[in-house]
Amino acid sequence: MKKLYQAVDRFCAMHPRFGIPNLMRVIVIGTVIVYLLQMFAGYEAVSFLAFNLEGIKRFELWRLVTFIFVPNDSRPIFLVISLYFYYWIGSTLEQRWGTARFNLYYIGGVVLTLLGVTIASLITGIHGATIAGTYYVNLSLFLAFAALFPDVQVLLFFVLPVKMKWLAWLDIAIFVLDVVRSIAYGNVFGVVLPIVALLNFAVFIWPEVKYQADRFQYRHSRQTVQFKKAVKQQQQQKGYHHKCCVCGKTDTDYPDMTFRYCSKCAGYHCYCQDHIFSHVHFTEE
Repeated sequence: MKKLYQAVDRFCAMHPRFGIPNLMRVIVIGTVIVYLLQMFAGYEAVSFLAFNLEGIKRFELWRLVTFIFVPNDSRPIFLVISLYFYYWIGSTLEQRWGTARFNLYYIGGVVLTLLGVTIASLITGIHGATIAGTYYVNLSLFLAFAALFPDVQVLLFFVLPVKMKWLAWLDIAIFVLDVVRSIAYGNVFGVVLPIVALLNFAVFIWPEVKYQADRFQYRHSRQTVQFKKAVKQQQQQKGYHHKCCVCGKTDTDYPDMTFRYCSKCAGYHCYCQDHIFSHVHFTEE
């Protein structure tokens, strides 16, 4: 997981403009259009947008993307609430991560969903299984938000203020119950979809949660570093004052980046803001 997370980090650093800005806005608008079509013309009119292996075999390749826009709920009030809620969550995550990382997270969930359904279809021989909407991808989106913003409050049923960290447990319970129920009924697809959504969450979020925990522990460490001595040691390196021991970035190449010295490493070792809390500590000078 750590290597995949670092690969995502490198990709986002090298391609900061990757992806579609305001991706959730595009998804919400597309979902509303499909819903209106479905409401006036019936589900059969939009069934060609859902994903299934039989359609792909007929070279209906648009299904690889258009299934995202098929609504998960046909009730207007619930659809409006869910679209607003996920738009807010997605927009906040994009502001926190940047467009590239958020797009990778959402696209990663979609791709894993497609791979999971395809593999399950090939194993079971059920090629007509249809996937419409991104129910579990959206649930993993909520779980990611709750992991990063656990103390943010929302109004449950528009009345009761509840912190996201408590709603996250409800989200996890939905995943678990759906998997258990699918196992009981022998529904392979019902097992695969929640698991791949959680796998996507684990790749993108778990290392960051660990990073935040390490950061908290670092801030409360009693050890201190003689920063003047450390800076003087770094200044001996020609051309720059600070250089990250992990990625090699320097304050000359990245003047806007913050560099720090780790109090838990033996000796004086400098790290950039991306690796100060996520590196392997030096045990010997």
